[in-house]
Amino acid sequence: MEQYIQPFIDVTKNTFKEFVGTELEAGRPYFQQKDSANEWDISGVIGLSGEARGAVVIGLKSNLAIRLTEMLTGSKHNSIDDDVVDAIGEIVNIISGNAKKGLEEAFRLIISLPTIIEGKGHQIKWPLEQARIICIPFTIFESETFTLSVAIESLKGN
Repeated sequence: MEQYIQPFIDVTKNTFKEFVGTELEAGRPYFQQKDSANEWDISGVIGLSGEARGAVVIGLKSNLAIRLTEMLTGSKHNSIDDDVVDAIGEIVNIISGNAKKGLEEAFRLIISLPTIIEGKGHQIKWPLEQARIICIPFTIFESETFTLSVAIESLKGN
């Protein structure tokens, strides 16, 4: 599974360095329960299909989502608005698209358009029965955190 997760770690670090101008520290990945609750206020979701299926989800607190949007747009935001939704969608889209390139040796994948879920402590309903969900915690700005969760199930040989 590590060969599938490492591209997501590398791409996430590169995306934040390139687009936000800041370094990230990746924590130790762990398996997440399928229907576990979280502490996030907003999540960006990208579906994966093709020779594998699954999803990539970035989850953040609202204050971090707003701060990142302000850094990307150069304008002030007081709450999760359309610009914040667009920014989180674009971040997860860039991460998924670039990670897809890193997985091309293993799978030919198609990524969906981003979907945004908003609401304190919302729950992601993962559609996969067999795939394990790997959660990668990241630290940004010294003390703020977010996660990138990835579930990929190969359809080769099925």
